[in-house]
Amino acid sequence: MNFTRWSARLPGTQRRAAARTDRGSVPAARGESGPGPDTWPDGDGADGPAAPALEELSVRQLLGQLPALAALVYGPEHRVAYVNDAYATTFGPRPVGAPAAKALPELDELGLLPLMDQVLRSGKPRTVKSRKAQGGGSYTVTCTPVEIPARGEAGGGVLVFAADVTDHAEAAERLRASERRHRETAVTLQRSLLPQELEQPDDLRVAVTYQPGGTDAAVGGDWYDVITLGAGRTALVIGDVMGRGVRAAAVMGQLRTAVRAYARLDLPPHEVLQLLDGLAAEIDASQIATCVYAVHDPNEGRLVYASAGHLPLLVRHADGSVHRAADPTGPPLGTGGWLHTSGTIALPPGATAVLYTDGLVERRGEDIDEGVAALERALSGAVGTPQVVCDRLIRSLGVTAEHDDDVAVLVLQHPARTGPDAELFHNAALDLLGGVEAAPRARAFASGVLASWRFPVELRDLGVLAASELVANSLQHGTPPMRLRLRRTDRRLIIEVTDGDDHLPRRRRAEPGDESGRGISIVATIASSWGSRRTPGGGKAVWCEFALPG
Repeated sequence: MNFTRWSARLPGTQRRAAARTDRGSVPAARGESGPGPDTWPDGDGADGPAAPALEELSVRQLLGQLPALAALVYGPEHRVAYVNDAYATTFGPRPVGAPAAKALPELDELGLLPLMDQVLRSGKPRTVKSRKAQGGGSYTVTCTPVEIPARGEAGGGVLVFAADVTDHAEAAERLRASERRHRETAVTLQRSLLPQELEQPDDLRVAVTYQPGGTDAAVGGDWYDVITLGAGRTALVIGDVMGRGVRAAAVMGQLRTAVRAYARLDLPPHEVLQLLDGLAAEIDASQIATCVYAVHDPNEGRLVYASAGHLPLLVRHADGSVHRAADPTGPPLGTGGWLHTSGTIALPPGATAVLYTDGLVERRGEDIDEGVAALERALSGAVGTPQVVCDRLIRSLGVTAEHDDDVAVLVLQHPARTGPDAELFHNAALDLLGGVEAAPRARAFASGVLASWRFPVELRDLGVLAASELVANSLQHGTPPMRLRLRRTDRRLIIEVTDGDDHLPRRRRAEPGDESGRGISIVATIASSWGSRRTPGGGKAVWCEFALPG
């Protein structure tokens, strides 16, 4: 056996040999006389016996005293030549000359027999880390080729050297379990902060898909929301908090709650983002977030949106063409010092819009514009319901359960209604011209329209009363141009009056002697809901809704 070839690979052998050589050569290097290896003192300072040279140590002496497990096998069947005391203590004694497949079943459990074949063929050592045996222990094993010429076996032998790393493996498993619990906590927190049930507007069909990153990825701060604003208008939101873990999920929850509160003010999209920007800086100055806030008005057939550093929303028209929302796009939330602005993009009947987070299109080593272009191509051929479109986009972009980032996709469709379904959606409008004579014209118009829509008499009377009060309030406190608009959907009747004055009305309690101030209170009492907002042109809109029976 060529001991010097493989014994030098054992841990510590080279260091001990080098240390022994250094200690013997230092005095000579300095030109001094000193004790040689035969006269080194022992630990008590007295002269001891000569230290044995490495060549004088037997293989059995060296391997037998190692705390690690060692086994020597030879030949193509890996017959047992020797196992040391540590190996025999752990797995029991083994018969010499027996093949490893029968005599060393623990090596088969660790998956080492094919590895030992590779070592014999290649003549190169191989190492496997933290393999777990059936007995519960974990071992890191190195298989090293050795020469055994005395055996006359073709292919030589293999020294199997196994270090017990059970403690390290258990510590690593505890760490992984802790990380799994941390991730499960973050996922649970995030899912509890996202909408539990998505609102479905009258004029839109909406679906969303949220997929957290794979088990090796920490949970991010993606969020989405659909908010009914009243008068048939709908706000759609998607955002992404930079960062990972519970902290990002907590910040996301605060931002989503704030968006819903600001949306109730019925402000333009850029003003909502302006308020959200200041709040994001107060929540955590080290956390920034991107967001798109868009509002759909069924009377306009378009999306009014504002973006804070987020990826552009996409709109697919009925002919398959895809349009990307252009600027304006401001910096992410929490950076401050920027005035956001709103933009518009058409959403005609039959169109589909997609809002998404960067996990859908961002890939390592690729420009994100390439991912957005790939999404455009996938969207151009995606047809079907919003949920079907969501699923197709996820598959087309190669997002799997092991994806390394969170993904949120929000799809909304403005359906092109025909036939009986179209009969449930109607619009009617009247410009209020002149002075006080506009009020009786508005009542007559509302009565005729509601009768043509075949509403019950009671609902028709309530609608005429509400229209009369809103028009009277506008004539008394507003300025031209004024307009009365009636709209019905399959669920509600909407009455809205616009004028050129931007002072919003408020509900107040009128005293018995007051001659005015009761109009808004009457509307709030008889209607399901009411509200007001400023319009982009510098005026206001006051509206109320009635839920349709059945």
